[in-house]
Amino acid sequence: MEILWFLIALGLLFGVLGPYLLRRRGGGGIQQVTPGTPDAADPEAYGFVRQEELDVRLPGPDHDLLDVLDVVQATQDWRAASQLLAGTDKEGEVRWQRIQAFAGAASLELAEKPGVGGAWLRAWRSDAPKDAGGAAVHAEFLVQQAWRSSAAGSDDFRIILEEARKVAEEAALLAPGDPVPYITQLAVARGLGYGPEQFDQVWAKVIDRAPQHMGAHLAALHYWCEKWHGSREEADHFATTAAARAPRGSLLAALPLFAVFEHVPDVVLVQDFYRTAVVSKAMEGALYAVHSARPDDPMLAHVRHLLVWFLVRGERWAEAMHQLVHVDGHVGAVPWTLSADPAAEYTLHRNLAVAGYEANGGSPVTLRR
Repeated sequence: MEILWFLIALGLLFGVLGPYLLRRRGGGGIQQVTPGTPDAADPEAYGFVRQEELDVRLPGPDHDLLDVLDVVQATQDWRAASQLLAGTDKEGEVRWQRIQAFAGAASLELAEKPGVGGAWLRAWRSDAPKDAGGAAVHAEFLVQQAWRSSAAGSDDFRIILEEARKVAEEAALLAPGDPVPYITQLAVARGLGYGPEQFDQVWAKVIDRAPQHMGAHLAALHYWCEKWHGSREEADHFATTAAARAPRGSLLAALPLFAVFEHVPDVVLVQDFYRTAVVSKAMEGALYAVHSARPDDPMLAHVRHLLVWFLVRGERWAEAMHQLVHVDGHVGAVPWTLSADPAAEYTLHRNLAVAGYEANGGSPVTLRR
């Protein structure tokens, strides 16, 4: 019986990876060869960062944030973080990303050093209880702690999220025009199982303050997914409606691709799943969004990372490579962060993209940057 289960598992594994590693079309496709041989694809020839040097903290560069985070963690002094958030636009995507980053850093510190790590955040809240940035970081920290330290639905999980809700409400009072405390409440609503009407009340407060906020839409999309409180159809409706209403240049046109990603089966048994009409349409929407967005849009890297995942699986090698040259070096984004080793997962897809690109006549010289 054990050998039977082994053979079944082996067959499923081949069914998932086989199309990427073994398929040939018109002499193209990918062949596995021994590393170091003349035919072996070399990602470093394209200037890509080595796996061990990839930054897993952010989806793209934010030098001011990383400089401040280094100072805060080295000195355990919160004031630099407070100053950075005070000078960050309250309605933009950057503030949301920076608050998430500070909260994540404190949460990881606490996980590594229980009872001691993240002391700078506790000091921040104690020394400056009316600091809106500190309250927003604290609320997001509690949300991340709930998912990191407790099983969803458990008593501990609910207790932590109830506390997160209180702190988020406090943060909202300290900064009335800031959508971030309400975006944090979207995650609380998902974890505590708000009904649709109660969830919509929170959502209305978000879009009143930042109607085109991509991060907020991603947070809301999770609620409407099948694995939480919605369905495949409801998630698709939410995403496609937001995309249809988005002005030109908005990355919300890429939201349907995130909805597709949330409902990709664990094992894809349909041949050419990533070339089906539904997936292809969502990819084209995301590519359109990327091409029309501002080059400095802080959410652009998020969309590019997800496009890499889909384009590689759809064997659209040249398009995948074009996205990779824009995001390489940072891998702190979905889908990589869902893996236990984000850098390794990203590197696997990058290697497949390089191999597929070269197997079809591409080279570092022909890659358009």
